[in-house]
Amino acid sequence: MSTSAETAAQRIFPANVQFNSSLTNVKFLAACFAGAVAGILGLQNWSGFALFLASTVLTSLCIHTINCGGHPAKYIPGGWTGLVNPGQDNASTFILVWTLFFGIVHVYD
Repeated sequence: MSTSAETAAQRIFPANVQFNSSLTNVKFLAACFAGAVAGILGLQNWSGFALFLASTVLTSLCIHTINCGGHPAKYIPGGWTGLVNPGQDNASTFILVWTLFFGIVHVYD
């Protein structure tokens, strides 16, 4: 039976792991939505990446305020920098959805 000191010393706390997995899903869906918006609007080059940067910052601010209660270091390793980091998966997803919707909407331009 583990004591409270042993629970506090655990490196992986199940409640925080579950919380972080839901944050990963939110960031992934935000990247998908931003890619769809960039493709539908027909954004090209830096304007599309500016939209991705803006959506990443907005998503991070919402997570910081709503989910983390203003204390991201309590839930996310690295605190604020870990929250703002989009990750390679989300950047790749953004580009994939961006090109998909750009190709579907602007095929005959």
